[in-house]
Amino acid sequence: MDNRQAIGSWLSGPRAAMEDAGADLGHRGAQLGLPEHGPGSIARPGRRLGALAVDWALCLLIAYGLITHGYRPGATGNWALLVFFALGVLTVGTVGFTPGKRLLGLRVVPEGGGRLNPLRVLLRTVLLCLFIPAMIWDRDGRGLHDRIARTIEVRI
Repeated sequence: MDNRQAIGSWLSGPRAAMEDAGADLGHRGAQLGLPEHGPGSIARPGRRLGALAVDWALCLLIAYGLITHGYRPGATGNWALLVFFALGVLTVGTVGFTPGKRLLGLRVVPEGGGRLNPLRVLLRTVLLCLFIPAMIWDRDGRGLHDRIARTIEVRI
């Protein structure tokens, strides 16, 4: 015996199934207790990618000018990744944002509030450097690297 309504909601996607069950999904970050808009709300993907582009460009510039003394494709990219890792651990671990995040008005905060744990920052940065976890997002717009490290990227 099959339940056609349940199958139909499943084929329409998980959001439709939850709506049929009466669950209120609300806005991004509602389950985390964050506002929908303004300071403290979940950072949108465009701002996050923009901040990442600024940080990566800065790291490439540092690797190009200070470490490899010119562009050598393999070496410059590897050094830039190492600079990116160090920049992320040091700046997010101390002030909660990288230069790119600050420029675009973003900050990394822990899930439960309070101060960021250095191990969380280290884990988050390692996963961000692996790239794949950062490309897997949940319905709140958080990357897998943020979910595993239990951090949230919010607007300032």
